[in-house]
Amino acid sequence: MTSEVIVDVQPKEISIALLEDKRLVEFQKEGRTASFAVGNIYLAKIKKIMPGLNACFVNVGYERDAFLHYLDLSPNFNSYAKYLKQVCSDKKKLYPISKATHQPELPKDGSVQNVIKSGQEVLVQIVKEPISTKGPRLTCEISFPGRYLVLIPFQDKVSVSTKIKSSAERARLKQLIQSIKPQNFGVIVRTVAEGKRVAELDNELKALLKRWDDTITKVQKANQLPALVYEETSRTVAMLRDLFNPSYENIYINDTDIFNEVKNYVSLIAPESVKVVKQYTGKLPIFDNFDVTKQIKSSFGRTVSYKHGAYLIIEHTEALHVVDVNSGNRSKSADGQEANALDVNLGAADELARQLRLRDMGGIIVVDFIDMNLAEDRQKLYERMCENMKHDRARHNILPLSKFGLMQITRQRVRPVMDVNVEEVCPTCLGKGSVKSSFLFTEVLERKIHTLVENLKIKKFSLHVHPYVAAYINQGVFSLKRKWQMKYGLGVKIIPSQKLAFLQYEFFDQHGQEIDMKEEIELN
Repeated sequence: MTSEVIVDVQPKEISIALLEDKRLVEFQKEGRTASFAVGNIYLAKIKKIMPGLNACFVNVGYERDAFLHYLDLSPNFNSYAKYLKQVCSDKKKLYPISKATHQPELPKDGSVQNVIKSGQEVLVQIVKEPISTKGPRLTCEISFPGRYLVLIPFQDKVSVSTKIKSSAERARLKQLIQSIKPQNFGVIVRTVAEGKRVAELDNELKALLKRWDDTITKVQKANQLPALVYEETSRTVAMLRDLFNPSYENIYINDTDIFNEVKNYVSLIAPESVKVVKQYTGKLPIFDNFDVTKQIKSSFGRTVSYKHGAYLIIEHTEALHVVDVNSGNRSKSADGQEANALDVNLGAADELARQLRLRDMGGIIVVDFIDMNLAEDRQKLYERMCENMKHDRARHNILPLSKFGLMQITRQRVRPVMDVNVEEVCPTCLGKGSVKSSFLFTEVLERKIHTLVENLKIKKFSLHVHPYVAAYINQGVFSLKRKWQMKYGLGVKIIPSQKLAFLQYEFFDQHGQEIDMKEEIELN
């Protein structure tokens, strides 16, 4: 299986698509101004203690206060709290962590009001984004993840990923990290560290220690709370850090700054793979060129078709996600109803595993498969689902089919579910219900071009239109495009874009910035 990452950088948002064998399996989109909060570390104050929940609420600057449970305080919370007090008491000289003393660990069955008090300063890290009406989820067990290692201050334990099966390799890695890590730091060795040389691991450990030093220096100098003392790397780099593997054939990026940022990161973690990072300079939109736009439009929405007329209906609620499997207009199997139901269900299991990753659906997922009478068929379906979910990085648990034919899945929920609206608002009437004649559409475009060239004096620009419209404009030896270029100059370029509706259009200047030429603001 080969993997490719396509990064579409637009003025207002960044979209990242992961393709496996050219098939879209993960999709992330966020605004350029939005920050990816998971992993951010804050120096903040306890706002309210809730003994009934054995938890407290912390103000970290969000609209809703963040939630911190007693079990997320970390066993070494007392050590943290004492060290934090020592750091904040002296604004000139930083108290070194190597001199910090270990305090007694917190009991697992303790009570939050016996450990912390309202107004107390704490160092917290976001582990779950704000979702719906809930604020962020916090932990006091600070960690700095890298490609091969995860650094955890105030621990002395070295843990090795259980996915590394060789006992000799596990012993080698454990002994190696023990010999190079400083005092009062714990380290988790990740699976990808298997077989790595000491120099590579030592370099990453030094980089992670520098992150800690920078963070605690900001804590010392913080004057106003809450204070952001460590910010997770950019969304592009953060996703690559967790996803990157040697099977990547290409990482295509259509923006020079992000391209350089990703290239520098890959050169640090995998110098031999730096050649896979490539800048896309084609005329077509990058997602159109790699067939991502079409897959997005066919994969999101309430109804998702998969094969031979069968389809899934996916509904999202506050508490859970519900998936209904339908055979649709599929023709009956020659082997009978049971074989037909099994085939539809197995196809649904394949598509559902992809949908869970693609939409990042978390929490409880209930799937209503088509009823099957044979126990071996139900077991076959359960095993197929388990096999498909092996590629999912999120923690999950799958239960066999219940007697009602329902499968229950729990999946780690870190961010709100990704939901892309695939319905299109009419670009001509803007939802009012009446449109101008489509026969006159090219005349409207020419009027816009005239306004740009003659009134606004913009000589070089590109006009993005639906591929069918682009084909009409480009057809023939003496095409409309050729007429426009002869009349208004060769700076007029026509670009087909799959994301646009049939009579929708967008103008961009030579620097890629959109020129708003909608009907409401047309210049006369």
